[in-house]
Amino acid sequence: MLQDAKASPQSRFAILLDGFRHDFAYASRSLRTDLHRSVIAILALALGICASTVVFSFVYNAIFQPVPYKDFQRSVVFKIHNLTNRGGWKEREYFFAPEVRAFREQNHVFEEMIAYAHRRDYYNDGKFVRYLPIGAVVTANAFDYLGVKPQFGRGITLEDGKPGAPPVFVMSYRLWQSEFGGDPNLLGKVFTLDDRPTTLIGIMPKHLEPLAASYWVPATVDAREPSLNGGASLMGRLRPGASLQAASADLDGIAHRLQEIAAGFFPEKFAIIPRYFVDTLIGNFKSTLYALLGAVLLLLLIACSNVANLLLARATTRELEIAMRAVMGAPRGRLVRQLLMESLLLAVMASAAGCGLAFFMVKVLVAMIPVGTLPSETVVRLNAPVLLLSLGATILTALLCGLAPALHVVHSDLQPQLSVSSKGAGERGRSGRLRNALAVSQVAFSITLLVGAGLFMRSFFVLTRVDLGFNPKNIFYFRLDPTMYARRDYPERKALQNALTRRLLEDLRALPGVESASESVEQPPLNYEWSDTIIPGRPHAERWETRFEICSEDYFRVLGVPLMRGRLFSEDDLTAARLVMVVNQAFAHQYFPNENPLGQRVKLEVLDRPFLGGPRDAYFEVVGVVRNYKTRGDNSWQDFPEAFIPYSIQAFSWRTFMARTSLDANLILRVVSDKLSQIDPSVRIQASGTVEHELQDYYRGPKFELVTLSAFGSVGLLLVILGVASVMAYSVSQRTHEIGVRMAIGAQPSNIVRLVLLRGLRLVGVGTGLGLAASFALARFFASQISGVPINDPWTLSTAACAVVIATTAACVFPARRAASVDPLVALRHQ
Repeated sequence: MLQDAKASPQSRFAILLDGFRHDFAYASRSLRTDLHRSVIAILALALGICASTVVFSFVYNAIFQPVPYKDFQRSVVFKIHNLTNRGGWKEREYFFAPEVRAFREQNHVFEEMIAYAHRRDYYNDGKFVRYLPIGAVVTANAFDYLGVKPQFGRGITLEDGKPGAPPVFVMSYRLWQSEFGGDPNLLGKVFTLDDRPTTLIGIMPKHLEPLAASYWVPATVDAREPSLNGGASLMGRLRPGASLQAASADLDGIAHRLQEIAAGFFPEKFAIIPRYFVDTLIGNFKSTLYALLGAVLLLLLIACSNVANLLLARATTRELEIAMRAVMGAPRGRLVRQLLMESLLLAVMASAAGCGLAFFMVKVLVAMIPVGTLPSETVVRLNAPVLLLSLGATILTALLCGLAPALHVVHSDLQPQLSVSSKGAGERGRSGRLRNALAVSQVAFSITLLVGAGLFMRSFFVLTRVDLGFNPKNIFYFRLDPTMYARRDYPERKALQNALTRRLLEDLRALPGVESASESVEQPPLNYEWSDTIIPGRPHAERWETRFEICSEDYFRVLGVPLMRGRLFSEDDLTAARLVMVVNQAFAHQYFPNENPLGQRVKLEVLDRPFLGGPRDAYFEVVGVVRNYKTRGDNSWQDFPEAFIPYSIQAFSWRTFMARTSLDANLILRVVSDKLSQIDPSVRIQASGTVEHELQDYYRGPKFELVTLSAFGSVGLLLVILGVASVMAYSVSQRTHEIGVRMAIGAQPSNIVRLVLLRGLRLVGVGTGLGLAASFALARFFASQISGVPINDPWTLSTAACAVVIATTAACVFPARRAASVDPLVALRHQ
């Protein structure tokens, strides 16, 4: 004994290792002995761990490691919010040169600050003019701030931002491949960007596109070079320990000092709203991930309850074996360890299967995410932190699944377990109550999960089946980017754009297959412009916000929106640039509820802004009212007040053309591109597509939520069916003798079936009640992502409850029929 007490650490480790090996061998044999339950347990856990691993991958890569930038967690962007709620803009995220200098030089909470502005440049390759995708002008410290280095060449340095420095730029890997075929000799080449010779000095690594741009040009103070005078966004890195509140207070003080000097930059009352840069990267997708995380935790709890129930039933059937081992001297700690080893072995095998399945599921779900939802730098994959988290979930799952059954068995009184007359006591004792509680919890969790999936399903169908007020099929669009006109003075630019519009509309209408064509600023229903609305003699305290469109006469014909009162635009209205306006029914109802809107005068405040090139202080006469068509609101389609004015009154720097056609839009676009080159080679198509395809892209976000939550709900329901069926099957096996007695004294098989079903339905009923109560409490968290459906929608709640009740009732049928087929003589000898 003394020698054992003084055994070396190596000997104690060897003893421990030997015990672990024996426990592992015992658990393996035990699981093989009851292969049926083992396979069900592994399947249940594998599904739960697969789902959790997939969601962990999205959460970790999209929220905690979305971009590989230096100290990105401390990077902050900010905007100015208009607190007056009327007049001008609601909020402003861009800042002019004096503001940029003041915020960068006077702040006390940021280590460093950069400014950047998106832009598009054209370049001449000697054959014709091409337009690059969206790029960015950045302050010369941007690359050092972000901590990014090009894969080839060098990045932008402070020297590149000094006056007189040679013009340079850096290109993204994707642009290098798509536009220039990965030409290895491109580095050092001089490009003519906007008529300015600019040298390519670097090519970024794959997937690295800082600030959502495809190329980067350094800003300088030289007016002849790229500058930020037209407005720029600002980003700063907080000092260690500084908070958003401190940043808000510091920036607010700087802004109010600027307001005293240049009041035109700011509204009467405003506030600075800072946000962490990482929160702006994924936007609403963050709330989607949190909803999925909650759903997968429910699914994992269902799987754990299922496996715990199976292990508890299995352990209860082995009570005699465990009691015998305890009487023969086996320590209870050793018994607990062996039972936990079984659950750990199950969890490890399930984890391996679940992670293997998750590897493929991640790829499937990534392909479903709408383009632009995540930054290009974000790569969702199974990596070390995610796998470590899954390993932790595996260990926790093993403890949750195995601890309760193990403690129940080893803490039971040994004498009743050694008595053969105790058969069935587990069904009526503590183990029976625990199994019932686990079954009830599975039903409750499943209903909560199904209610969430049902709400998203109904919301998706409401969103996609709503009548928009026009038919989006067979409408294609293309947007021009006449950058060359931006260098002309305003009257000349306006004349050139209007002439181009009229010529292009005539050519479009003459094309075979084109039924009608029109011009607008944006294509509905996802894109729109808005303005404050001013009506003489109608003072108001709240903001009157109107969505407006600047369009040609056939705009309503392309959409198929009928005239309700008055008239539409005439060709003379457009030629003479008359101040006339067509409004929709929602506009007339909101601003002229008990009056005739025709002949009323309305002003769109936004046209007073100089950069839009609209007529100043212009009041438009309402000449017609058209039927409403819906445009995008907060996760829903709504009828907003909308106004339409002639395109010829302004000179926006871009214009969108739409056409309703009976032919393939791609064929027509090729013809349009050729005609545009003939009309004016300096004008190119910036973007194109069909309205129907744009809607399908918009629906991909809600579809992603629907598919994932529906999959989780379906898996949860399957696990509940397995769980309830296993509980009822075990209950029947434990009550075989009782059933035999009942049948021996005259009970009919239908009575036995009813007895078993009623017991199962009691469990299901309690679980359903708890699940519906939990759904009422949790549905509010989905409110921001659900449209057109109340969060406590009775149809969804009742459908989810009915689905669970029907499925679990069906799961009880087989054990009930098995009980009814018991031979009374065999059952009486069952003890």
